[in-house]
Amino acid sequence: MFETTIVPFDLQLTADSGQCFRMRMISPDTCMVVAQDQYVQVTALGDNRFRFACDEAQYLRTWAHFFDTDTDYLSLRALPGDAYAEHALHYARGVRILRQHPWEALISFILSQRRNIPAIRHCVEQLCRHFGRPLGSGLFAFPTPQALTGASMEELRACSLGYRAPYIAKTAQMVASGTVDLDALSVLPDDQLDAALRTLPGVGVKVSACVMLFSYHRLNAFPVDVWMERVIHSEYNGTFPLEAYAPYAGIIQQYLFVYARHLARTQAAV
Repeated sequence: MFETTIVPFDLQLTADSGQCFRMRMISPDTCMVVAQDQYVQVTALGDNRFRFACDEAQYLRTWAHFFDTDTDYLSLRALPGDAYAEHALHYARGVRILRQHPWEALISFILSQRRNIPAIRHCVEQLCRHFGRPLGSGLFAFPTPQALTGASMEELRACSLGYRAPYIAKTAQMVASGTVDLDALSVLPDDQLDAALRTLPGVGVKVSACVMLFSYHRLNAFPVDVWMERVIHSEYNGTFPLEAYAPYAGIIQQYLFVYARHLARTQAAV
């Protein structure tokens, strides 16, 4: 076990933020996190203290990077007069931008199209159970490109992939063969990284932005889904001030997204 301080960090909000689909709260204070072929239980102890069910070496090797512990989230501020962003920061500042492996993020967000978060979680879990290596405790590694390349279209569709199955199959072939080197893309500037990602099957503007933000740590990438379209239309007269929030517009986007979903749930409960 290893204990550390992370400020700010909200396990529940981060797990439910739509960044990744293998963070699952197993109690009010404890989250099971699976990333690639690693897993850990994280428990919130209060006063910004967290217990990781691993030793310090494993924490430093894997989880400190995954949870982006080097970025200063406390310094972020809303623009003067941006009351909605101010409220969003107050509510969601504990959300951290996860630094996922490009392959897992890419496949997960190709699968995410036209689905809500519970449906995406189910689909990703099915893919891992069918094609991922068992890790123990009922958990499975994220499948490798080679594992998915060897799958038939029927096997892929059995994981509830629907029309996305051919996208997954072709993308896996491109990565497994070396036609696309996801690690090598990390050196590209934002515009070239975006263009390169959009050459992959099933990757459009939103999926590319998600992979850039939640894997390549391009913190100015700004994914726009249905939730964000509503926020931009209702709170920003159809145009969000991206340049004013640079180079951290992507973090602000996450706060706005999480806050908008919170407001919707609150209003629905009334």
